Amino acid sequence: MSAPSGTLEAEGLIPLTEKLYTRVTFGTLEDSMIDVIAGMIFVVGLFLTSCLRIVREYERAVKFRLGRFVGVKGPGIFLIIPGLEKFVKIDLRTITLDVPKQRVITKDNVSVDVDAVVYMRVVNPADSVMKVEDYIMATGLLAQTTLRDILGQSELDELLSKRDELNAKLQHLIDRATDPWGIKVSAVTIRDVSLPEEMLRAIAKQAEAERERRSRVIMAQGEFEAAKRMAEAAKEYQLNPAALRLRELQTLTEIAREKNMIVVSPTQLGTQLGEVVALSSTVRKRSKS
Repeated sequence: MSAPSGTLEAEGLIPLTEKLYTRVTFGTLEDSMIDVIAGMIFVVGLFLTSCLRIVREYERAVKFRLGRFVGVKGPGIFLIIPGLEKFVKIDLRTITLDVPKQRVITKDNVSVDVDAVVYMRVVNPADSVMKVEDYIMATGLLAQTTLRDILGQSELDELLSKRDELNAKLQHLIDRATDPWGIKVSAVTIRDVSLPEEMLRAIAKQAEAERERRSRVIMAQGEFEAAKRMAEAAKEYQLNPAALRLRELQTLTEIAREKNMIVVSPTQLGTQLGEVVALSSTVRKRSKS
């Protein structure tokens, strides 16, 4: 006895529906897994990106984990755990620190305004972070006080003429004081010294007096040399009277060139002078003709 056709069709459709449902379910699960994996990859990539840090060749990173120092990193790439680790970036290049004008009273009670330049760099990044709050400000204030102390112990002439020695002394003292902070002060240069107007006039008078003294000394030395030469010439004339006579005649010849001069001389010397004058007049007439 055969079964109804409607029942067979229903029995055939049930397995087909189950297969379609199974395929749809597996497809949905696969898509969900792909989305979850993609999301996890994105989260991991974002986390790694937040963990990566880069410092340049001239920089260093002082790293802290839960507030404790763990080391100095760099240059290049290093990892940091967000929320647990922090770092402070330090520049190792030379820093030019401008010391503002300081009013200084020198040892000889002269008031001057002095400014300077400090060249410094970090040699120990860990000490520059952990042993001083702001190493740039601290070095600047130390340079100001040291500048006033050292120049206050010097006279004005030393400040103007021995500047290199004062620069070396300032550099040594500031470098020794900043060494525990991991700072190296390579040079200190006094840039400008401003003097009051009264002191400038006094210095100008002093320089003028010094130049006058030198000129008088040079003139005295010239007179001394001339006297020595004249003494030697007198000895030579004493040994050779004829040479003295020839010198007298030469002098008379030079005097004869001046037309408006009257020369008073002894009789014998006057006769010779007349001969010399006549001879020079004859020579001039012949040269004109």
